[in-house]
Amino acid sequence: MHTGLESAALPADAIEVGRIAEAWGLKGFFKVIPYSASPEALFSSKRWYLQTPQARAGMPHPKDHVVQGTALLRIRSSKEHGDGIVAQADGFDDRDAAELLRGARIFIARSSFPTAATDEFYWVDLMGLAVVNREGLALGTVKDLLSTGPQTVLVIEADQDGEDGKKAETLIPFVSAYIDDVSLVDKRITVDWQADY
Repeated sequence: MHTGLESAALPADAIEVGRIAEAWGLKGFFKVIPYSASPEALFSSKRWYLQTPQARAGMPHPKDHVVQGTALLRIRSSKEHGDGIVAQADGFDDRDAAELLRGARIFIARSSFPTAATDEFYWVDLMGLAVVNREGLALGTVKDLLSTGPQTVLVIEADQDGEDGKKAETLIPFVSAYIDDVSLVDKRITVDWQADY
């Protein structure tokens, strides 16, 4: 393992937030592909946990990668650059060293995410929450979220299989007109929405 990496255990609250692309510049910086349009967690944490990349065309084979298992990478700096993110880490001081990280999957402990503002939520915290309407009717659970540009849409999967044996999906805009309450403690979202919409 490269000297800039330390063998580590993945934290229990680790969340995959992106992956490392290629080296950028000559001083050890590398490009990062975030999985979120708002990658604040990448900027707030100086401890990134890397895992072996998944097999991809044009990438080193995972068994030959510098990261095997889980490794801790200590970040010196990370910043937005153009339409992406670049970062630099301890022990990776030139382009060749940074290129060794290509393809590594990036995880960050959820506890190190910055605190969300009032009425703001991380998508990862909404996944799996139960969704009920004002009358108390269970509509399902949050399966996914979609960014449609101006707003986010909750993808709700019904708890019961439909007549065709598949679970029905409902799309609800995540805007105050339809969302009455989000309780992370109760793991529930209350909405102004009917099952037949």
